[in-house]
Amino acid sequence: MLKIQEVVDDAKCYERVRALRWPVRVTCPHCGSHKIKKRGFHSRQRSRQRYRCRQCKKHFDDLSKTPLEGHHQPLKVWLLCLYFMGLNLSNRQIAQELELNQADVQEMTSELRQMVYMQRNPQPLTGEVEFDEVYLVAGHKGHPAIVQELGREGRRNRLKGARGRGTLATEKPPIFGMIQRTGELIIHMLPNVQQQTIQPLIQRYVQPGTLIYTDEYNIYARLVQWGYAHKTVNHSQGEYARDEDEDGFYEVHTNTMEGVWSLLRSWLRPHRGISQEKLPCYLAFFEFVHNVRKRGKALLPSLLQLLLLPCSQPIS
Repeated sequence: MLKIQEVVDDAKCYERVRALRWPVRVTCPHCGSHKIKKRGFHSRQRSRQRYRCRQCKKHFDDLSKTPLEGHHQPLKVWLLCLYFMGLNLSNRQIAQELELNQADVQEMTSELRQMVYMQRNPQPLTGEVEFDEVYLVAGHKGHPAIVQELGREGRRNRLKGARGRGTLATEKPPIFGMIQRTGELIIHMLPNVQQQTIQPLIQRYVQPGTLIYTDEYNIYARLVQWGYAHKTVNHSQGEYARDEDEDGFYEVHTNTMEGVWSLLRSWLRPHRGISQEKLPCYLAFFEFVHNVRKRGKALLPSLLQLLLLPCSQPIS
């Protein structure tokens, strides 16, 4: 577990980074060689160790080739921001805790969520998996040009979604969820919920032959045709769980996924409206926290370890 005292000290921050990134020995991020020579410290961050690879002759440091390199804020500020994000504080609350401008904090949290979004690598689901969908109200907050293109005035009050199921175009995007019982969660924002939209996601993340539980929404009608076992509960008839084999255990249900939606709504509530442009990054962060099953100080090392993985794309 990472102690808070380690987060507020730059030297200890970099010690933790080195321990998480190179638990055995330092490895060159360019060629993978272990033939490394230390080359002093960074000119502006005195605890940031620099190295030279004897194999490829290239220089690198503790944060090279990770999403955390190339930022002017000290590492301890980024780690404290990440810690507060794990506690699900709003940007305003984080700005107050770190004594920073709220706009700066918003930029930092946006980049950190985008890093998590880019680094996510869901494992295939198997065994028993539940599918369900939820619809969240998400307009174009902070994007006045898009609002103008839609031909309407910007709103002062909270955006209210239309009744019933929505789409991305109606500013009520569907969130499609897949969760393996006693396993991982995968959630994605979709433009709409149709068979042709969900099929690529299902075939990408769920192994063929998996037993899938859903409600009776007709978008799931072809699951057997796509190579999966399929059982349903009929919510419209008041059925929420069914004991098919009469062993006293009601195994046919989607209650696990329904519980996730309740947690997700609570997680998003402190942020007071999220644009659909940024919603996927919030979903990815929630997904990671849910799958790690850690909170508070115990969550921070897992988040940091994810961000220390090699980054193939630049942060925009």
